[in-house]
Order: sequence, then C-alpha cells, then structure tokens
Amino acid sequence: MSIVRLFARPLLATGFVAVGVERLRNVDQTAEQLAPTLKRIGSTVPSAASLAANPTMVARVLGYTQVGAASLLGMGKMSRLASLLLAGTAALNAVVEYRNADASTAQERKDRRYQLLKNLSLIGGVLLSAVDTNGRPGLAWRANHLATDTGRKTRAVSKSVKKSTRKQLAAVSNAASDIVGS
Repeated sequence: MSIVRLFARPLLATGFVAVGVERLRNVDQTAEQLAPTLKRIGSTVPSAASLAANPTMVARVLGYTQVGAASLLGMGKMSRLASLLLAGTAALNAVVEYRNADASTAQERKDRRYQLLKNLSLIGGVLLSAVDTNGRPGLAWRANHLATDTGRKTRAVSKSVKKSTRKQLAAVSNAASDIVGS
C-alpha cells in the first residue's frame, strides 16, 4: 500500500464515520429529514414503498452503513465495495440536505449550494476510491489480457497443427507414391 493510500483512505473515511454516528445518535431527527425524500421515492418506485413507510429504520440502516463502510475503507479492507456503499449514502445525503436546507435568503442559498458541492466532492472522492486497484490490475484489464493471450496461443497452436499436418500429408503422399510405384 502506498503512503498516499495509507493516509488518504482514513482521512476520507473520518467524515463518513462522524456523519454515521451523528445519524445514529439522532435517529428521529434523521428520519424526519428523510421522510419527504422517502415518500417521493416510494411514490416513484412502488416496490420501495415499504421502505419509504419506515424512515426510522432507513435512518438506522444509513447510519450503520456509513459507520461500517467508512471503517472498512479506513482500514483498507474491501475498500472498493465500501466506497460504492459510501457513494450511495452520500448521494442520498446530498439530496436530503439540499431539499431540507433553508433557502429564503441569499446567504442561505449560498450555504446550501456550498453544502451540495461538498457532498458532490465527497461522492467523487469515494468513487475514485471505488475504482482504485491498489496498484494491481483490475478485472477488466485481466480479462482483456487473458483474451489476448488466449488468442495468441490459439494462433500459435493452429500454426503448429498446420505445419504438422502438412508434414504428415507429405509423408502419406510419399508412402502412397512408393506403394503405387510411380
């Protein structure tokens, strides 16, 4: 693990741990903030209506997910999955905070915009972390190289078989000529 990863992951994770703990400490307030967004999701996606009906449970799940995924990211364990989970919770958090922020004055609108930009920056950070392969090749690279190597080996075997077949056909032809006596 590089020195940058050693420090960057825990630094990125600390904000998510703090927000997750705060969500768990104030579950009722978080549920109240989530309720309008969950109602909208429930009306748009009927299969999510049961989740939308229980904002307290969603608030707890979000809190535990943020604390757990951020802890995993900070420790460098399953960091790609943890980053994807954090990106999802951060996106929901961005929507909820933006919708619930006061925007009656110019300063409040400015604060709401900065909060949204901060949340989008965090989403970008965890998405970068989600595609980080720790300096090892990713699955796409491995699959591409496996296909390339397989094609190259197949062509080499094919050439070898053709050459061998030609030699065998020449030997059979010579043997047939000897038998016929031409």
